[in-house]
Amino acid sequence: MAKQTTIENDPRWRLVRMRDASADGSFFYSVKTTGVYCKPSCASRTALPRNVEFHATTDDAEHAGFRPCKRCQPTAPARAQRDKQLIATLCHWLAAQTKTPTLDELAAHAGVSKFHLQRMFKQITGVTPKAYAAALKRKQLPATITRAATITDAIYASGHSSAGQFYATSNEVLGMTPTALRRGGTALHIQVAVAHCSLGLALIAATERGVCAILLGDDEAGLRTDLAQRFPKATIAQNNNGAPFRQLVQHVVALVDNPHNDQVLPLDIQGTAFQQRVWHALRAIPVGTTVSYQQLANTIGAPTAARAVATACAANAIAVAIPCHRVVRSSGELSGYRWGVERKRALLTNEANASGAKRR
Repeated sequence: MAKQTTIENDPRWRLVRMRDASADGSFFYSVKTTGVYCKPSCASRTALPRNVEFHATTDDAEHAGFRPCKRCQPTAPARAQRDKQLIATLCHWLAAQTKTPTLDELAAHAGVSKFHLQRMFKQITGVTPKAYAAALKRKQLPATITRAATITDAIYASGHSSAGQFYATSNEVLGMTPTALRRGGTALHIQVAVAHCSLGLALIAATERGVCAILLGDDEAGLRTDLAQRFPKATIAQNNNGAPFRQLVQHVVALVDNPHNDQVLPLDIQGTAFQQRVWHALRAIPVGTTVSYQQLANTIGAPTAARAVATACAANAIAVAIPCHRVVRSSGELSGYRWGVERKRALLTNEANASGAKRR
């Protein structure tokens, strides 16, 4: 009875009774009457506590004279790990394909049903297989265009089924025509200005489609160098006297200084499918409100991708207009910010004060 009480009071016993898969790999248990050892999630009938022993590793269990359960296969990789390995292998295979496979073809290659694949792929990567394949196309498109002998060759090499589909996608992704890219991107014209704001200096850059960068800092030369590195082959105008652009710069500064500014800025943003989802969700966070990376991951339907969400926030190059400063740690503490934690704190304080004043 003493042993039974000891086992029943062990927190690991509750995990065994619950068949908690999240505990798999953290310990194993053996059953004296069957001579086998199992994972906590084993679906076999629950053993009597007096017949149970706990083991830290499979080696410990086997040294004690027990053999692995054939049902739960405790020596095999955990289910979550197997799923991650399967999706990683599938992503590598996708990247090597010249034509985007259908969901049925992907499922057949993976050896699972298409419904299970769709659910598992999104849970692990944060996007659907279709969105991931589209992001691969976007990422590979510049290299495909510059490497192909002709634009026609690039159409088929990039997996597009028609010229119309190709040009619609390339224009959105490249910010220029495929022909301009083949010439080195020299047709891309960027207007730029550096203005003073409440956070120091703000470099505002825009293409004909909209704002492509809002960079914050204290060193104008450093900000311009950062922009040049982002667009190495573009024509960057140094003097901008056009009224529309001057007005756009004023709107950006107003947005930084006044978080309740209702001006909607036209943006020219590019990113992976996952980054686009994160950035879209960021723009929906109300002024004066913060969320954690985990909450943001939940919002976009990718609860296991909090770390990837943080990476997407860090990749954002359009400060304030895409408000990555509104994301904090789960504890409420401020995490890193591309343009400095002090600027993040100032932005949040300004927004909180403005929100309080507005409510009064």
